[in-house]
Amino acid sequence: MPDHLDTLVLAFDFGLRRIGIAAGSAVTGTAAPRRTVLQGAAGPDWATIDREIREVGPTMLLVGAPYNDDGSPGSLAKMATRFADELHARYRLPVERIDESYSSVEAAAALKVGRAEGRRKRVQRGDIDSAAAAVLLDSYLRNRTRHD
Repeated sequence: MPDHLDTLVLAFDFGLRRIGIAAGSAVTGTAAPRRTVLQGAAGPDWATIDREIREVGPTMLLVGAPYNDDGSPGSLAKMATRFADELHARYRLPVERIDESYSSVEAAAALKVGRAEGRRKRVQRGDIDSAAAAVLLDSYLRNRTRHD
């Protein structure tokens, strides 16, 4: 990640059907879910990703890299790598990868707690995807702060 304190990051939780998006800042050290884009036979909804890039104005992008428990690349690793490469080619921004293991599980659990506390009626799958992207980004920002 660039050493700028004002780094804005857009994170992507890559999936076969949906891609969760979150945004965060190195200044605040926080991440927030944005939206989820559909992923179909023709690929991701690039128009929505374009809109997110314009609205957030990130200085870097982060893509979840799926790994197995033994550290080997997961079944979606090649597709996630192609997605990360396409992001870089389209937007000419630095793209970093982060292990996304268990991010969806952690996000679903947090959303269910919120629902139990009365904040939401029902957890949608798209909510989990964008919350998982926020979990990835939050982890990335915390680790970056520890190493700075």
